[in-house]
Amino acid sequence: MRWQVALDEVSAGYAGRPVLRRLGAHIPAFATTALVGPNGSGKSTLLGVIAGVIPVAAGEVAHRTDGRPAFVVQRSRVADVLPLTVRDAVAMGRWARRGPWRRLSRSDRRVVEASMERLGIADLAGRQLGEVSGGQRQRALVAQGLAQEAELLLLDEPTTGLDTAARQLITEVLAEAVADGVTVVQATHDLDAAREAECVLLLQEGRLVASGAPDAVLTGDAVERIWHSPRPAAPLVPADRPV
Repeated sequence: MRWQVALDEVSAGYAGRPVLRRLGAHIPAFATTALVGPNGSGKSTLLGVIAGVIPVAAGEVAHRTDGRPAFVVQRSRVADVLPLTVRDAVAMGRWARRGPWRRLSRSDRRVVEASMERLGIADLAGRQLGEVSGGQRQRALVAQGLAQEAELLLLDEPTTGLDTAARQLITEVLAEAVADGVTVVQATHDLDAAREAECVLLLQEGRLVASGAPDAVLTGDAVERIWHSPRPAAPLVPADRPV
């Protein structure tokens, strides 16, 4: 399978706090990859490294993409006090192409409106972002990611805390994006969602302990070892080969 992102012996973290430790992996192109693992395993840091917003301390990250990835953060990181409408928030997805101070073109506006329609929030376009529900705000952030029209879409816990209908809608929209030729990588605590991905990267304490198809990685034994073991688990399947 063709890879979209390759990580070779990558170490990264924050001042005085290493997180990823000599991690090697391949992200398959035109597929959904789920990053799973306990809290503190390095999922969000890995997304930041792939997005290029967290520098690597060692190793290399290679992309087979044109342009920058689209990075959808957790809704809890978005300040409620920002004076943005839902449409404004989605339109920020066009900044990578237009710049933050240039007026949107007619084509840009079409992309923004279509992205809101796909996430079912077109009727909220004029509402303040801080006034809508958490689930609606999360859909606005996913719409912002879609509006970037990037080849690589990265999402940090896009469905956490959402109701069943909202989770299903986002899952369907991401599947449509993959069908349109986008590579999707999402960090998730939802093992059911991870089992619907084409590829899973299983992390523990900043190390990749397994990678591959969900049925090969997310076995009952693996889940027990990773979520209940006090020590980093030994690799379950080869984690350094292309998938």
